[in-house]
Amino acid sequence: MTSINAVLAAKGRAVATIAVDAPLAAAAAELASRRIGALVVLGRDGAVAGILSERDLVRGLADHGPDVLGRSIESLMTSDVVTVAPDLPVFSALGLITKRRIRHLPVMKGESLVGIVSIGDLVKHRMEQIEAEAAAMRSYIQGA
Repeated sequence: MTSINAVLAAKGRAVATIAVDAPLAAAAAELASRRIGALVVLGRDGAVAGILSERDLVRGLADHGPDVLGRSIESLMTSDVVTVAPDLPVFSALGLITKRRIRHLPVMKGESLVGIVSIGDLVKHRMEQIEAEAAAMRSYIQGA
């Protein structure tokens, strides 16, 4: 059974972060320029303080209008961050994403942020596994 570590080994461990007191306009620009769906928010102490997703920005714009972009990230971020350990099985992470209705999971080793996985990363990894298993089965059958 593969773990989050295997996904990170394939996709990399880089994590896009932003400071908790940065304006939401900066977050929107960062999400757009990197073509990603979420930023991990770091507190003044450098620890993970929250996560800000495209969904959070859209809700903020709908509720407060364009002036919300001048507010700090802290005003819209999700502070109850669901994180996972690197040794968590991929199936467990997929179940957590489905149950909690979220798309991104920061990966923590103790107190250290060591990566982030998205639902897309997990599905891609699982599909690659299935394809490899099917190829192995075809090879086995052809060799028999």
